[in-house]
Amino acid sequence: MAVRIRLKKMGRTHRPFFRVCAMDQRSPRDGRVIEELGFYDPMCPETDARVQLKSDRVDHWISVGAQPSEKVAVLIKKYGTNGTHLDAQKEALERLGKRKEYTPAPPEPPKPAAKEEAPAEEAAAEEKPAEGEAAAETEAAAE
Repeated sequence: MAVRIRLKKMGRTHRPFFRVCAMDQRSPRDGRVIEELGFYDPMCPETDARVQLKSDRVDHWISVGAQPSEKVAVLIKKYGTNGTHLDAQKEALERLGKRKEYTPAPPEPPKPAAKEEAPAEEAAAEEKPAEGEAAAETEAAAE
């Protein structure tokens, strides 16, 4: 049995998504896999964050004789164990993580009128003792 490391197409129409898989070369493109080794999302806005590979498993399959397809060979060269784009991939993943922080917070629902009156009463109650203390201080200073 000859094993190939190739892409298995998933996703929907006009929104492709691929899994990098070790498969029998006789099986169809979207057929049964031996092991999934990562994924490739060509629609990701960050070019270097499009591929995630399990490098140790890819190395294992290549060491036992699996042949990567042309496209997968390019991905392994760039993002495999000693890939040429690993630093750029880390930076791209960090930028994608920061994008999620910029999502606006949902608007706060309007507060009921009863809750708004209670803090106003508490604030008025706090001011009255302060006025009383100020009066006591002025009386003490006058004596």
